[in-house]
Amino acid sequence: MARSLPRLRNNLDFMPSPVPDRPGLMIRDPFRYSDATLIIPPPLVECLSLFDGERTDLDLRAALVRITGDLRVGELVDHLVGALSEAGFLEDEVYARLQQQRHRAFEIAAAREPTHAGSAYPAEPDLLRAALARCLDGATPRREPVAGVAAPHVSPEGGWQCYREAYGCLDPQQRDSVFVVLGTSHFGQPDRFGLTRKPYRTPLGETSPAVELVEWLAARAPDAVVREDYCHAVEHSIEFQVIFLQYLYGPAVRLLPVLCGSFSCGGTGGLPEDEPAVARFLEALRELGRQQGDRLRWVLGIDLAHVGRRYGDSFSAKARQGRMRAVEEQDRRRLQRVEAGDAEGFWRLVWGEPDALKWCGASALYALLRAAPGVRGQVLRYEQWNIDRDSVVSFAAIVFTPASVA
Repeated sequence: MARSLPRLRNNLDFMPSPVPDRPGLMIRDPFRYSDATLIIPPPLVECLSLFDGERTDLDLRAALVRITGDLRVGELVDHLVGALSEAGFLEDEVYARLQQQRHRAFEIAAAREPTHAGSAYPAEPDLLRAALARCLDGATPRREPVAGVAAPHVSPEGGWQCYREAYGCLDPQQRDSVFVVLGTSHFGQPDRFGLTRKPYRTPLGETSPAVELVEWLAARAPDAVVREDYCHAVEHSIEFQVIFLQYLYGPAVRLLPVLCGSFSCGGTGGLPEDEPAVARFLEALRELGRQQGDRLRWVLGIDLAHVGRRYGDSFSAKARQGRMRAVEEQDRRRLQRVEAGDAEGFWRLVWGEPDALKWCGASALYALLRAAPGVRGQVLRYEQWNIDRDSVVSFAAIVFTPASVA
């Protein structure tokens, strides 16, 4: 009797295999429900489309017979289904159990652990301090008031020059500041903002969470907030900013971390605040800024365009070559609206070309422009970086000047 094939999860990472002697499609779990990584050989990649919740193992068997030319594919069917299931990549009971376990572990944890220590940056405290010192060497704080900065969320090694330009603008003496860190939520729900009361733990120590401000925001815009959002557990966009802030202000720097989901605008092509829940949260952020005044500093962990095979394009991309020259022109048009403090003009450009650039920092930038009316940006540095040989990420260092001195 035919057995239905479970659906392949739609929240996995797919990319060409980086292993030269193992070509194919690499699959991994960005949510880290599973630590497994699978490489599907090229002839079997097409079989993944059969895991749609509607096909059966007989459909898979027929496809494998056609691909291999061999009728004896029973073991191969079982192996492929078993490997995907055991890895937690199918929507079945294995995935449900892993998801429940991970969510529960984050819920009861005392702190948000350093997910990317030892891979994106050193896990040993002295080595991390030395790496951050090298990155910020030669940076000098600006003389004029600074409302905040935007830095990349690519690895510190890949984006170190932009990190230096951005964090070099902050005054290390302002240790009594509360830093509102707006990070891209790569995996969170659209039109939602992820909050957590947990301290961020890194090799440098634990931050001090501004719990009262977390609760204040959640009370004023409950429909837009995901409390103790599991995405904090795996997201790098805020974690990378935390290590720089700890280096400048000490391990116990005061933080209000906010993960910004993408904006749907109700599907109408309007503005993000056309969604009532988003409007309430942006107004709450604006009110928070008014209440806290100079005590508040804004830090954004954002990247810009994502182009190339890694990101679903059918072509290879090289930094500042070929197509990427046009990408830079588009990036800079958007950034000009940010520099002018023109939230609506910025969003019109983003919505007008949403798929071409695949920006992942638009929601955080828009949130800042609405939360701090009159703020002006200055792009200090713009970069494009080949994250692999076929794919490019663009990012920038931006400093924001408060309205009173803009």
